Amino acid sequence: MALSLAISPCPNDTFVFHALVHGRVPDAPPVEVTYADVDVTNTAAERGAFDLVKVSFAALPWLLDDYHLLPCGGALGRGCGPLVLTRGDREGGPDRTDLTGATVAVPGDRTTAYLLFRLWSAGRPPARIEVVPFHEIMPGVAAGRYDAGLVIHEARFTYHRHGLSALVDLGEWWEADTGLPIPLGAILARRGAVDPEAAAGWVRESVRQAWADPAASREYVLAHAQEMELDVVDRHIGLYVNEFTADLGEAGFAAVTALLDRAATAGLVPQTSSSFATAWTS
Repeated sequence: MALSLAISPCPNDTFVFHALVHGRVPDAPPVEVTYADVDVTNTAAERGAFDLVKVSFAALPWLLDDYHLLPCGGALGRGCGPLVLTRGDREGGPDRTDLTGATVAVPGDRTTAYLLFRLWSAGRPPARIEVVPFHEIMPGVAAGRYDAGLVIHEARFTYHRHGLSALVDLGEWWEADTGLPIPLGAILARRGAVDPEAAAGWVRESVRQAWADPAASREYVLAHAQEMELDVVDRHIGLYVNEFTADLGEAGFAAVTALLDRAATAGLVPQTSSSFATAWTS
């Protein structure tokens, strides 16, 4: 039977999963792939809609009863955090980072980006949050529909084209505060449907092939990329596909645990009892 896989159309995901999707991983089953923004996959995973699925690390507390966390294939790193953007002409008084009274557009209410934003803005939250499709956030901020917007991925490289300024880099804030990489997206395997150890092997082999022959996936990556410029696509892959993609390792698991422990202490997510170091084999 075919394996159902849900990933985003972003270059890092299509680059990583090209070999698996195209039947180039030995002993892996055929794959039926769905492309969707992570806010969609977070919700679909709660319904058990896919065998393998890319979700936000922030969504794990609601998902680990039904899914194993794989130690590979996701998005974690340094210098790759979400940005809070505003118009370049925004007036913010002596502290421009104070968004009290503002309307902020976010890409999903269970995304890691929004969880980091809530931790960062604790004590002075904005007046209103609106969940907006990712591709509408920067134009909406530029047009004045939102006072600020929370963005991820290729927006790091293109926001200045919309006349926007970075109010804060939440990755820099997180790294300065914790010394840990920033955990963004996780790969989960549905319990009872997929052997997590086998799935981790398939994903790691797909990553290995992606690095061994980057040109093999180029047409596939560009066919799904929202931002088609080669330079932006290459920078996107270079930033988000890194050593943590092959293996979360001790630092990666520590980052995930720190994020969710802090969020649970702040009452933002349920307490997660699973050990992340063994979640994929337990």
